[in-house]
Amino acid sequence: MAIRASVQADTEDECVEGLARLVDAGFLPVMTPRYMSDGRWLARAVPSPAQPVREPVEG
Repeated sequence: MAIRASVQADTEDECVEGLARLVDAGFLPVMTPRYMSDGRWLARAVPSPAQPVREPVEG
C-alpha cells in the first residue's frame, strides 16, 4: 500500500505553503505544485524512508 499526502489549494502560494508544511513534518515532495484543469492547485508528498510508518490509533 502506498502512502501519499496531497495538498489542494485555490492559489499557487497556498499550495506551496501546504507542501512546505508536509516537508516540515518529514514528507518528501513527489509532485510540485501544478495547476489542474479544474481550476485548483495540487501537490503530493510521501513519507521519508527514514521516517517509520505509525500504526493507526484506535480511539
